[in-house]
Amino acid sequence: MSAAVQPDSFEFTPENMAEVKKYIARYPAGRQASAILPLLDLAQRQCDGWLPRVALEHVGEILDMALIRIYEIATFYEMYNLEPVGAHMVRVCTTTPCQLCGASGILDACRDELGVEVGGTSADGKFTLKEFECLGACVNAPIVWIDDDYYEDLDTDRIRDILKRFRAGETPKPGPQTGRQNSAPSSGATTLKDVGGPNEVGGE
Repeated sequence: MSAAVQPDSFEFTPENMAEVKKYIARYPAGRQASAILPLLDLAQRQCDGWLPRVALEHVGEILDMALIRIYEIATFYEMYNLEPVGAHMVRVCTTTPCQLCGASGILDACRDELGVEVGGTSADGKFTLKEFECLGACVNAPIVWIDDDYYEDLDTDRIRDILKRFRAGETPKPGPQTGRQNSAPSSGATTLKDVGGPNEVGGE
């Protein structure tokens, strides 16, 4: 963790503090540490996508947890960042199902389009590129997780287009990029083709 970029102080905004109290209230007395994951997420969102030391300390104070325990959690889960990142997090799944469907080419396209290697942030500060295993939506491979959304059924042209639209300030529609319905078969429906309505089979 670089000392040069560490802010001097951190406190949750009033709006986020209200959320903190809601999360803690979900757990019985003495078990407030169970709220650690959502509190770290709130802190990270407030800090533009990363967790400075003062934010970790503040969360530890709220939950009455030792700082080392906070670090153990923040360094275990890949969704937490202990260094500044770009405005958009681009995570390319490289687990076996995605690899079989072209993840290596997707990763290369991201490197080329963003001008960075894995772990780097683009010169304009808009994108940080990472590999990720596994995103858990293998039927729609290959997948790239950008910010809070999955972009699925990708090829190199589609991911390039998505990144260009993000750079232009747009938010492309997430989900399958081939027109398939959610995680239905890519070839279309194979059963219940004669469904006549939401609660009726074989209706007119």
